[in-house]
Amino acid sequence: MRLNLERAAFLKALTHVQSVVERRNTIPILSNVLLTAQGDALRLAATDLDIEISETLPADIQRPGAISAPAHNLYDFVRKLPESAPVLLELKPDDPRLFIAAARTRLHLPVLPADDFPLMPADGFDTEFAIGPVELARLIDKTRFAISTEETRYYLNGIYFHTIADGGGAHMLRAVATDGHRLALADYPAPQGATKMPGVIVPRKTINELRRLLDDAADDVRVSVSAQKIRFAVNDAVLTSKLIDGSFPEYARVIPKQNSRKLKLENKAFKEAVDRVATVSAERTRSVRLAIEPDKVTLTVNNPDAGLATEDLSAEYGDEAMEIGFNAKYLLDVSGQISGEQALFELADSGSPTLVRDESDDHALYVLMPLRV
Repeated sequence: MRLNLERAAFLKALTHVQSVVERRNTIPILSNVLLTAQGDALRLAATDLDIEISETLPADIQRPGAISAPAHNLYDFVRKLPESAPVLLELKPDDPRLFIAAARTRLHLPVLPADDFPLMPADGFDTEFAIGPVELARLIDKTRFAISTEETRYYLNGIYFHTIADGGGAHMLRAVATDGHRLALADYPAPQGATKMPGVIVPRKTINELRRLLDDAADDVRVSVSAQKIRFAVNDAVLTSKLIDGSFPEYARVIPKQNSRKLKLENKAFKEAVDRVATVSAERTRSVRLAIEPDKVTLTVNNPDAGLATEDLSAEYGDEAMEIGFNAKYLLDVSGQISGEQALFELADSGSPTLVRDESDDHALYVLMPLRV
């Protein structure tokens, strides 16, 4: 194998694929990236057996071939090369190492056979559709902060994608995430071909890798779905992942339908106030109390070890006074996803779930469980 390629394109592809590779592996080849030189392109692939990512980039192939080399070492080396330096990759029959040269720098890396590299089957996908990268990124950004990190509840360790029929007969592609303390939901009109998609739970790591790819996406993302796997084709990269094998809870039952008390706040001012008073909150609970009365909200955090912080905010509220507590981090996470100027809180009482809406986005909502304060 022998080829030349541009350092910038090589680094970009390596940046995408090496992030899948775990730093510590009991299986040596899973620490490697597969390099396949054929035709006029180099294909890179990496996997952790649950996720596989590959990317193709143009290259001057002088001698085709395939080999696997340590992903992080290769990435770190290419990252430190001069920006304009063309890169030579060569595997000689008489040298059991991959030779890399750029400018005046040379590197020999140990290799493992390409035939030993585990690749996921590329078939078996029943549903395919295309969605814009901005729209897919929105579904992810509006919900992923609520993904659970509790490994015992593995079925909550991802975003649940499925289609629903709205009241007008149209279908929506819906993303939902919850950790049991909060829930985030976002909808987008279902693309053609998506209406028959089975409900799937896409793991957190896959979501994070996909979101990175979407930052550079120029065209629609091709999505392929089966009962066990999902695949995203983004530009020249293809991300394939196993799905979480579990049943997502019936989330609709926890979305309040009869919360009659309406509290409207200027979102930016509310977010900044929560951040300020939470400075003295206890690390474990991070609780903040909201004392709500007509046209006013008082935020209070009382921590005997760190101090007392309060702040008053003007608000639109015309119901009877009440107090309710929330985790400050959860409030900040929700406020961070509201794109409009106003946040609308729909409340019932101090012990019931609160519904939060973004007045500028009818297709997103959030549910927060209260805390005792």
